[in-house]
Order: sequence, then C-alpha cells, then structure tokens
Amino acid sequence: MTVLIFVGVLLGFMAFGMPIAFALLLSAIALMFHLSFFDTQILAQNMLTGADSFALMAVPLFMLAGEAMNAGGMSRRMVFLASTFVGHIKGGLGYVAIMASILLAALSGSAVADAAALAAMLVPMLRSRGYDMNQATGLIAAGGIIAPIIPPSISFIIFGVAANVSVTKLFMAGIVPGLLMGLTLVLVWACVSSKSKTIQSSPKEPWPIRAKAMKESGWALMLPIIIIGGLRGGIFTPTEAAAVAAVYALFVGMVIYKEITIKSLYPLLVNAAMTTAIVMFLVAAALVTSYMITLADLPQALIEMLGPLVESPMLLMFCIVILLTLIGTAMDLTPTILILAPVLMPVIKKAGIDPTYFGVIFIMVGCTGLLTPPVGTVLNVVCSVAKIRMEDIIKGVWPYVLAYTGLIALLVIFPEIVLAPLRWFY
Repeated sequence: MTVLIFVGVLLGFMAFGMPIAFALLLSAIALMFHLSFFDTQILAQNMLTGADSFALMAVPLFMLAGEAMNAGGMSRRMVFLASTFVGHIKGGLGYVAIMASILLAALSGSAVADAAALAAMLVPMLRSRGYDMNQATGLIAAGGIIAPIIPPSISFIIFGVAANVSVTKLFMAGIVPGLLMGLTLVLVWACVSSKSKTIQSSPKEPWPIRAKAMKESGWALMLPIIIIGGLRGGIFTPTEAAAVAAVYALFVGMVIYKEITIKSLYPLLVNAAMTTAIVMFLVAAALVTSYMITLADLPQALIEMLGPLVESPMLLMFCIVILLTLIGTAMDLTPTILILAPVLMPVIKKAGIDPTYFGVIFIMVGCTGLLTPPVGTVLNVVCSVAKIRMEDIIKGVWPYVLAYTGLIALLVIFPEIVLAPLRWFY
C-alpha cells in the first residue's frame, strides 16, 4: 500500500505537468499523512540538509567551468583539433564529432551542454558538406551523452550523494566505459557513412596546421589531465577538483585566450547560477522524499518483492536495466537518480553487487534514456540548435541507441570490464 501511495502520487502529479521537484515534495507529504506524522519542520530541515553537502558544492563549480569553457573558446579549439586529424577521412566530420564529444566530456560533465556545443559548432559544417542531417544530428546527440560517463561527471556527483557511494571511485570507474561508448560510435558511424553517396571529404590538413591546433588547444587538453591526475594521486577531492576546473577555465578564457571579458563574465555567471538553482532545488526535494522512503521502509519492501532475483546478481541487473530503460523514456536523468538510487541501493548491496559498478551502469542506462522519446532531453536540445524535427532525428539516432544497449548488456554480462580498470585507477 505504501509503495502504491508513493508511486501513485508522484506519477499522478507528474502526469498533470507539475515540475518534478514539487511532485517529489508532495509524494513525501503523502507518505507523511499515510504514516500519520505530518510535520512541516521535517520538510524544511531535510531540504536544508539535502542541499547542505560538501560533495554537491562540485555541481555549481562544474557548471561554471562548463560555461567558461564554451564562452572562453576551449570547446571550439577542441573541435578544431579533432577536425585537423580525422576530418579528411570519408565521413570525417562524423569522426570529428565523436572525437570532440570525448574531449569535451573530459571538460564539461553535462550531456545537454556538450550536445548543444557540438551541434552549434558542427551542424553548419555537416550541412554544407552534404551530410544527411538525420544521421549527423543523431550522431551528435549520441556523442553528447558520453559527458556524464567520463569524469568530471555531474551525474556521478549526484548519484554519489544520493546513494552514498564514493564520487572519486565513480569518476575513475567511468573512464573505460566512456571510451567504449566512443568506440561504439566509431563502429556504428563507419557502417552508416560507408553507405552514403553524398558525403564530401575535407582536404587533409598538413602537419604544421595540426601542430598549430595542438598548440592552441594545449591549455584545454591540460584540464582533464589535471583533474584525473589530481584525483588519482589523492591531491584533491572531486569538489576541490571542481573548484580547480572552474578557476582554470576562467583563467584560460580571460587571460590566455582572452575571449571572456569582464562584460561577458556576468551573463556567464548568471547562466551557471540558474542551472545550479534548478539542480539543487531538485536534489533538496528528492532527499526529503528519500528520507520518507527510508522511514516508510520501502527499500525492505522492494527487497522482498525482488527476493528471488537477489540470488542471481546478473538477472537482477538485467531486470533493473529494463526498469531504468522504461523509466528513462519518460523521466530525465537527474530525477531518475534521486528517486531510484536510494531505493535500489539496499537491493544491490543485498545481492553483493559492487555499488560503484552499479552506479556506472545506472548512469549509462539513464543517459541512453536522454536519446529516447517522448522526453529525450538531448534530442530536444540538438533539434532546437539544428532546427530539425524530432521525428527526423529519431530516424538517425536509433542505431546508436541499439549499439549503446548492446554495450550495456556486455558490461552486465562481464562486470570485470568496469571493475578491473577501477582497481588499477583506485
């Protein structure tokens, strides 16, 4: 009965178009009335406690770093670097998009920000070279969702806070799966582009141009090395890494590249603050719900429901992947993490599944949901930038969704692909 009340109230208000943060608060209030101890102080205290987290301080800092990278020219230089090395191959701009998505993922940590930046820079070039826009925009959208997997990842930070898992371990565990996602895109794009008869190749850039591109993007390339090296060496925590990234990006944009001026700094800060406010209010509301879920003993009820699957970790993981895939079609990644991670984590621990490994699979499945209608957040962003219809981009993105699904299934069957590199990194 408790599960039905929670799910019914949450989905009911969401169906009426209420913002997810308010729907979460109302589902918590419904649980309070059901347990007969409604208290507004509990709501207020838990919202404050939920937002008052050292780990969550990384969110606004990484948001600021991402804004500074785009405004300061770091993202554009990374795309140019990729184009000088692989732009001359048939379908070369597609490979540029893949290479750039991996490079930007190591800078930003936001799927929406990366997809928007890639679409803004590459769509005009792709269109002028005769690329099929359905296929090209589908590839850009698929490349954008690598950002939450390769560190620094805002989604990993939120998952770590919600599920009480080490953010540093999540960062290190995401490197290999993120690179495998890039390799998956390369294989699929190779098949797609080989069949095209309209794609025009670019001339091969001489080595002096490549050397110049590497020199200009050198400051941008240093950032992921600083972050990963600092985390791996124990020099700073993920939150401190976020502060380093923000200061570094602002310094490079203002002093080295000189593309961020005092006048442009204000709107940059406002954009970062607005995005942060949305995320933090959602986190605060979700942690109130998480408190009530624990108090109502919903995790134990879920363990009893999934009791037979606990004895078979792989089967349990496949069932959870299917559940997350279905939910991902209708819900954005952040609320999915905040609602389901605290509920599923006790089940995962009971089955003996490594929490860090589960976090990587959880985020990968959730990211794939960003490419599926009807919500498809990343699809909507790319459609808006490229000015194409949703039904067109869906035609182009489905091969990548299927390929990502196959990769996730591979990681479920062979968890050591994630765990073995993690033991070396951490």
